[in-house]
Amino acid sequence: MRRRPAGFVRARVWVWGAGAVLLLALPFYLDRFWLQAGLFAMAAAVGAIGLNLLTGATGQLSMGHAFFLAVGAYGYCVFAGDGGDGLSGLGLPTWLAAVLAVAVAGLAGGVFSPIAGRLRGAYLGIATLALIFIGQHVLFNARDLTGGFNGRDVPPLSLFGLTFDDSELVVASVPFGSAEKLWYVGLALLLGCGLFARGVLRGRPGRAMNAIRDHRIAAGVLGVPVARYRAAVFVLSSMYAGLAGVLLALVFQRTVPDYFGITLSLEYLAMIVIGGLGSVAGAVVGAVFVSLLPQLLTRYSDALPLVSAPGTGGIAPGEASRYLYGAAVVAVVLFLPGGLVRVAARRHGKENDQGEER
Repeated sequence: MRRRPAGFVRARVWVWGAGAVLLLALPFYLDRFWLQAGLFAMAAAVGAIGLNLLTGATGQLSMGHAFFLAVGAYGYCVFAGDGGDGLSGLGLPTWLAAVLAVAVAGLAGGVFSPIAGRLRGAYLGIATLALIFIGQHVLFNARDLTGGFNGRDVPPLSLFGLTFDDSELVVASVPFGSAEKLWYVGLALLLGCGLFARGVLRGRPGRAMNAIRDHRIAAGVLGVPVARYRAAVFVLSSMYAGLAGVLLALVFQRTVPDYFGITLSLEYLAMIVIGGLGSVAGAVVGAVFVSLLPQLLTRYSDALPLVSAPGTGGIAPGEASRYLYGAAVVAVVLFLPGGLVRVAARRHGKENDQGEER
């Protein structure tokens, strides 16, 4: 194993340190739009990391990721709601409601895991697609729990005596609203989820998952319990999706059934393909690209050709964004099989080689 030059390591530490300081300072300088866009990207990245563990690292195609996001989002609302809006709610502390919502998403994945442990490829994809139709039916018809078509309000998170709502909190002469407060929650969740997934992939479970992906029969011959690993990864991926759903609900401040459809599942698949299959960094990069693109097109639609508000004769920003990241998926599959993160890895590898030659 080649050792990286000391200068490269120091430069990398400085880059990571500067990036961390920048992310921590952004709520003091950015307006609400950019903070909400960043929070959407963080929530998407958490969900994409979970899907990448399942699809990228283990080779299990899932089309039902949006179902588990809905379980997390609505589970939080049910556990934390107090029934004041006429909908069912248990009135639990919001931090406990968030934990239970993630646990329920994992339980839902556990119920489906025997199927996930025995199916693979397109068969598993079709089976998980059924979860979307089941979820949409429940979300639209279980009105006492979900609010039906109109959805339901999301109780604000309360943690350590701090409520993450729009009540103003002044920090260093800067007013902090819900977006500014949630920014640090999102950063902590993304960091924790990324480090945990990276540890899984670099350890013995990750090697077993890659073996199952590359050659299922050979992995079984080597003693890897294939069905058990597949089922366990499916549950873990479901919990990641549930956590992403909780964070999305807190950012949106209202949950609606239409959001958790097949389109959302396809967007998550696009995230991991564009960013890079089997890579935590790839999931984050792909999530940032796919989640920010429609918001940027919406904000700057007046200055972009062919893109305009819906009903005005041009291409709607949401539709244009799907065209663009659809084209990005095709381009990555044809020319960058490892995704965008692999391009950066190759560049660092070349710089490392040049440094060693010197």
